[in-house]
Amino acid sequence: MIERYDVIVIGAGQAGLAAAYFLKNRNLRFLLIDKSSRIGESWRQRYDSLTLFTPRSYSSLPGLPLEGDPNGYATKDEISTYLENYATTFSLPIQLSTEVISLEAAEQSFDVYTTKGMLKATNVIVATGPFQSPYIPLATDKFHESVFQIHTSAYSNPQALNKGTVIVIGAGNSGAQIAVELAKERDVFLSVGRPLHFLPLQIMGTSIFSWFRRLGIMSVSAESRLGTFIQKKADPIFGKDLKKMIRNKKIKLVPRAVQVMDRHVQFEDGSKLQVDNVIWATGFRTEYTWIKEKSLFNEKGGVRHQRGVSTVQGLHFLGMPWQSSRGSALIGGVGVDAEYIVNQIK
Repeated sequence: MIERYDVIVIGAGQAGLAAAYFLKNRNLRFLLIDKSSRIGESWRQRYDSLTLFTPRSYSSLPGLPLEGDPNGYATKDEISTYLENYATTFSLPIQLSTEVISLEAAEQSFDVYTTKGMLKATNVIVATGPFQSPYIPLATDKFHESVFQIHTSAYSNPQALNKGTVIVIGAGNSGAQIAVELAKERDVFLSVGRPLHFLPLQIMGTSIFSWFRRLGIMSVSAESRLGTFIQKKADPIFGKDLKKMIRNKKIKLVPRAVQVMDRHVQFEDGSKLQVDNVIWATGFRTEYTWIKEKSLFNEKGGVRHQRGVSTVQGLHFLGMPWQSSRGSALIGGVGVDAEYIVNQIK
């Protein structure tokens, strides 16, 4: 017997849970499905030293504050536990260990084919988030087998690495945190393809995100002139640690990596570096090949949508970067989009 729902939410991470919170207030039959075996699993699998750069007061989902010092910064284990408690607190209907194989539009509904059978829904919210498929831009198989290499999504701690030199390729906030951690005990090089811009975590004792909110930066529209300008800029590095270690030559900056060979990385200026370990901090790519509606995607493979409401009737997205504003993909900002999306469901 095929189960039928008014709404199926694909993904039970922060975005999916926020959607479920608002769906609970509607007279709708809904279900969250997730391929993980436990709520918060994606956070548990991140590197051990991961700490949010937004304070706890800005790191909560709707209806349940994150416990602890509101001006302090939560660890990844705190967030995973919080998400699990969130699902329990609101008794959200969740089916775990269920991976979606394909999503197809049917007559005024959707067929959701999963590893546990088929489900039908009038509406679907895709809440799989921006961190889906690890992206590595270079041919990693050109490295000698003795070189240890790992993407940040699989990195846990320094003990997993070989002895010797480390290069972190990519300088987002995850790459910055990992580089700082590793530089405490070994030689670390950081490969960057752009000038680094730093912002402090606090200004005059107040979180910089509090200042952002007061100035309206966190809520600026993605389609506004300011929002468009900010999106073109690379994300800043939050905190002082990386900047201090670069200044003290604990971490050495090298140009953009363009090729790997044997035990060497070659950079865009023609120079080379022999390495023992490589951390790929090169981000992620979205993966929607399982959605079988070709009209949904533009010529670049992006989703056609307006603030998460797609061009396919009844199909919505949640948790995408800059879905409506700077805060759309942050745990403290996704609730605004979640409420909007749920209100669009008929």
